[in-house]
Amino acid sequence: MNSRDTNLKVAFQGMAGAYSNLACEICFPDAAAVACNSFEEMLHSTKIGETDYSMVPVENSVAGRVADIHHLIPESGLFIVGEHFQRVNHYLLGVKNSKIEDLQYVKSHAQGLAQCRNFINKHNLKPLQHIDTAGAAAEISELGDPKFGAIASKMAAEIYDLKILKDNIEDAEHNTTRFLIMAQKPEIPSIDILNPVTTIIFEVRSVPAALYKVLGGFATNGINLTKLESYIGGKDMNAAKFYVDAEGHPGTKPMQNALEEMNFYSEPNTVKVIGTFSRERAN
Repeated sequence: MNSRDTNLKVAFQGMAGAYSNLACEICFPDAAAVACNSFEEMLHSTKIGETDYSMVPVENSVAGRVADIHHLIPESGLFIVGEHFQRVNHYLLGVKNSKIEDLQYVKSHAQGLAQCRNFINKHNLKPLQHIDTAGAAAEISELGDPKFGAIASKMAAEIYDLKILKDNIEDAEHNTTRFLIMAQKPEIPSIDILNPVTTIIFEVRSVPAALYKVLGGFATNGINLTKLESYIGGKDMNAAKFYVDAEGHPGTKPMQNALEEMNFYSEPNTVKVIGTFSRERAN
């Protein structure tokens, strides 16, 4: 997804220079990127119309899924209108007079530290967890101590006037984060789009093999599932809810048949399509 609309506002979680900020710039190069302190604040800003889209990180190829976000997406009231795969290149940053051999501590988000574990151990650095990669960069810039480094983006180095001590320090070359682009209203694409994906949330009935029968509806209609996740909700934390990505468009007969089967074996009024979009391929 890429838009040159200069009037758009796109919300992201973190400070200026975060990888989510970089994803906003790539997908919406002429839009205003709006920093938010939390995922809840980000999603709420789009829900009430303060921003047009939210750039939502959901999973990383090395560190796995982003904590909490899969609980927030179904309850956000927003719709998925696109996705973006962001290659993550981690940079070791320091103040202008620092060198790698001077460093004793390195700050970053928990996932940034986890994704550079081999480099950190090799250089005997003490990892210090920060709420945000860009925030870690801002903090060491303000501190001005050559013993402290940060793991963050090249954008963060430019914003906070830091020196790049080493580039591409991530452990895995395929380090990629998948983002969902979410909006206040659904944007239903043409039935002829390439690689359509439909995201559905539902809660199965409390009967034997209900989930098996729901999934069977996709199998018998020749629809491939690329994601199936469960989470517990409800007042008593006893409601099994599911989040599924299915390859297909809801306007096609096979998908309609599969959704009909899903509705039959799900609790009343719990099946909700929260987006159909064209699958982007990871780089």
